[in-house]
Amino acid sequence: MTAPIVRFAPSPTGLIHIGNARTALLNFLHAETHGGGFILRYDDTDVERSRREFADAIAEDLAWLGVTPTRVERQSERTGVYRAAVAKLKAMGRLYPAYETPDELERRRRRQLARGLPPIYDRAALRLTPDEIAAFEAEGRRPHWRFKLDGRAVSWDDGVRGPQTVDTASLSDPVLVRADGSFLYTLPSVVDDIDMGVTDVIRGEDHVTNTGVQIEIFEALGGPVPRFAHHNLLAATTGEALSKRLGSLSIRSLREAGYEAMTVASIAVLIGSSEEVHAYGSLAELAPHAELSAMSRSTAKFDPHELDTINARLVHHLDYDAVRARLAALDADLGEAFWLAVRDNLAKLADAVEWAEVARSDAVSVKADGEGDFLAEAARLLPEEPWDETTWGTWTKAVQTATGRKGKALFLPLRLALTGRDHGPEMKRLLPPIGRKATSARLS
Repeated sequence: MTAPIVRFAPSPTGLIHIGNARTALLNFLHAETHGGGFILRYDDTDVERSRREFADAIAEDLAWLGVTPTRVERQSERTGVYRAAVAKLKAMGRLYPAYETPDELERRRRRQLARGLPPIYDRAALRLTPDEIAAFEAEGRRPHWRFKLDGRAVSWDDGVRGPQTVDTASLSDPVLVRADGSFLYTLPSVVDDIDMGVTDVIRGEDHVTNTGVQIEIFEALGGPVPRFAHHNLLAATTGEALSKRLGSLSIRSLREAGYEAMTVASIAVLIGSSEEVHAYGSLAELAPHAELSAMSRSTAKFDPHELDTINARLVHHLDYDAVRARLAALDADLGEAFWLAVRDNLAKLADAVEWAEVARSDAVSVKADGEGDFLAEAARLLPEEPWDETTWGTWTKAVQTATGRKGKALFLPLRLALTGRDHGPEMKRLLPPIGRKATSARLS
């Protein structure tokens, strides 16, 4: 297999969500695994709706996930290339003008449905006489331009779905150029894939039918036809599609909510595959589990609650060196011993802030009624420093011998006095970061 060239082509009209990230990651990991290249190509020919701030946000979100393009392109800067392709298709007779208005097309579609016919375009534009065309032009109508399909069975071996066939005779000739001269997605996509040497097109299954059309355009323009792979789509557990423009589960919102990048990446890639969803520590570890051929053809149901479960598991295994800088940025870096003490109790890394406050605060203790003498005795029996993970056991054993207490009656008052909480990290690990001075003050 030659080194693949893949592309991710988002429209910068909103924030990308976890479903978009699925496509980007599958492309990126495929390229990385096989030593290829990844093109980030902005589909920004819709000038009115495309925004530079969304393009910047997409690049930032991809970088957070670890997706780094080898090349960045903007379709808005390539209009001359598309015009040349249009001229070529016109000269070949494959692109023809059509003058129907949207209302006229809708009425025609309804008539066909009422007669039990498929609502495909009837190529009425090809039967227009020169006088009829002149009349439309005199009215001020400007044509849109349709690609004339061969009307044949177009087949390919899909990298996810296996052998596929689309009969283009069952499809309307697609509009490639609007009446205002702007381009619809299909033409720039094919032209760029040819010019940029894209070898593999990995995208959602909602594009399967488009593939038959695009293969005909590839062939008409004389370009090599890439390999296609159409992965299943992510949907909410309710069955509704994820919406980019509503910000549903956007990468930006997940990042701001404190989820780990590899939690999001692992879930985005693995849901709907034969693999159990597990948060891998890096994209390099995830890559071998992103086999396209292992993906299911059923819609992948995404339960947002899985984010919490998977994220907690990932955080519980993060080494101190991997989080040190982030803890420092949160003012929660109290050293490796502190991190190892609290990480198993965190759902998100930012939760460490709470326990950092517990470890260093002067006002966290909670003293139950009637426990003053017990706590005073416990304070009297505090061992001298240095402390380590054996200190808690040594100390509580001495307190038990002196007071006769054991079990909950022994441990709960001490935990409450030292942390202000009746639950949390193992005290044998948390006690050394708190230190003898603070411990004595809280017991008093």
